[in-house]
Amino acid sequence: MNLSHTAQATLLLTSFFSKAGSEQARPLTNKEWGRFALWLRDHNSTPADLLKSDPLALLKSWHDAKITHDRIVSLLNRGHSLALAVEKWQRAGLWVVTRSDKEYPVRLKQRLKTDSPPVLFGCGNKALLNSGGLAVVGSRSANEEDLQFTQRVGAKAASEGIAIVSGGARGVDETAMLGAIDQSGPVIGVMADSLLKAATSAKWRKGLMDGNLVLVSPFYPEAGFSAGNAMARNKYIYCLADSSLVVHSGKKGGTLNGAQENLKHGWVPLWVKPTDDDDPAAANADLVNQGGYWCEGNLDKLSVRDVLESSSVNGQQINESNDLFAEQQQPPLFAAREDAENFSVNKAESSLSVEPADFYQLFLRELGRLAEEPVTAETLTENTGLHKTQVNEWLKRAVDEGQARKLSRPVRYKFIKAE
Repeated sequence: MNLSHTAQATLLLTSFFSKAGSEQARPLTNKEWGRFALWLRDHNSTPADLLKSDPLALLKSWHDAKITHDRIVSLLNRGHSLALAVEKWQRAGLWVVTRSDKEYPVRLKQRLKTDSPPVLFGCGNKALLNSGGLAVVGSRSANEEDLQFTQRVGAKAASEGIAIVSGGARGVDETAMLGAIDQSGPVIGVMADSLLKAATSAKWRKGLMDGNLVLVSPFYPEAGFSAGNAMARNKYIYCLADSSLVVHSGKKGGTLNGAQENLKHGWVPLWVKPTDDDDPAAANADLVNQGGYWCEGNLDKLSVRDVLESSSVNGQQINESNDLFAEQQQPPLFAAREDAENFSVNKAESSLSVEPADFYQLFLRELGRLAEEPVTAETLTENTGLHKTQVNEWLKRAVDEGQARKLSRPVRYKFIKAE
């Protein structure tokens, strides 16, 4: 792998290179990395700078109780472990994409912002990462009727040239993916564990060799099964797709939690397969009551493309970004600054006489619209799509400058109009 300095630094700071328990310093979580990357950007630095010069000199003004200087330096000193791991992964056909790379899925950045994973490990056709498609999810213990329905949905999507996005787990996920692969359709598999093993599995060989499959994971490629990783992986399935279909959800578990998380955040529309009234273990009706939609149960009448073209959430097309800076028409050179990790603009380019947007002033303008009446920081974070750390920093600045008033019991903020 020909990794850039930025990619190397991102891997060193955020990834495991061995089993989690044997690492001396714990890699940064998505949220920690988002916080640290925002700080680097605000200080006109890049992750690559941490490898090119003394990191302690660069970190002089960085203060964080959890992300200490010692922790950062210890993570950066794992170069030998990184080299060995990369060599092993490359021999198995794996590759790495970081948030600063052009191949990184745009949908993840748009929907998860700085909570999107800093690194994706993968194998297969990278170009599929940005193809969108239909997320098909369901229980590992689905009955035979549900599995037959799932297999035909995968085949139908393939015949209509639409990618299936799923999690590779036994049951509905695997069946949907194999149904599409058998018909030479495009497939995106988001793995919660054992990516290295999956890369050489006979099960996925046809899709990988035909260029119709990409398997990705935000987790250490040799990690074993973890319920926590399986739950965390669900949001990536939804956020890589354009619409979703729940074939069968139990009353508890990953399928239900993932679907409810999607409904809460409104990433993509949630379609639900009708179930028999005599299935007391199914939570499909509960998901419809919470905001999902019944899909056509007769597969002869079901069109996957119609499901995608009906894709809207709360009356808005899903490709519209609820991003604070979406309306700002920035020059191409600076458009990537909306993402904390897109550090591909080099220092020579950044010296050009093009003025970047003053993001704080844009925030104040939004604050005037959203906080005419007192609102919480959590509400502002949700409505602007910004990271909560950034919102809190700018709210403190706005209060200090007399642009906003902080109220207590409960803590809320109110914009102060200029007289």
